[in-house]
Amino acid sequence: MRWAFQASSQDRLTLRAIDRYRGLMTAPLLQIKRLSPLATIPAYHSHGAAGLDLHAAIDQERVIEPGCIVMIPIGIAIALPIGHEGQVRPRSGLASRHGITLPNAPGTVDEDYRGEVCVPLINLGPEPFSIEPGMRIAQMIVSPVTHCTIAEVEELGETERGRGGFGSTGAGAEV
Repeated sequence: MRWAFQASSQDRLTLRAIDRYRGLMTAPLLQIKRLSPLATIPAYHSHGAAGLDLHAAIDQERVIEPGCIVMIPIGIAIALPIGHEGQVRPRSGLASRHGITLPNAPGTVDEDYRGEVCVPLINLGPEPFSIEPGMRIAQMIVSPVTHCTIAEVEELGETERGRGGFGSTGAGAEV
């Protein structure tokens, strides 16, 4: 089901204010180096998209058989902003319609990595799936990272949940 949104005059004013605010924000700089002429520079597909689309930089179709993992090159290297990571995530349509996802979702691109960005795809569906040249295969979220100070301790503070793990909040069985 698709939802229709009928903006009132107040909503339109609010949306314009949000657009002005976004225009005032300084976005972190993501530097991209094209490594292959087959590469598509990542971009946001819509104004409100959270992820940059990543495209397959391949010269011919690659078939992913059910249960198999294939590493797909993106054809770029990146320099993430200091204090940020790239979170590579599946595209929801490929995952929900065909079972094409990432075996390590989300994958992490560290701030100091300068090699080619590649995406491991796994076919969890029942049929072979073809990756076409230039196809949007994943998305990357650029997100701030917090580094913690590490302290080894003898005891941890008590919580209501305690040592309850998988399913301990009422969703599953005892582990």
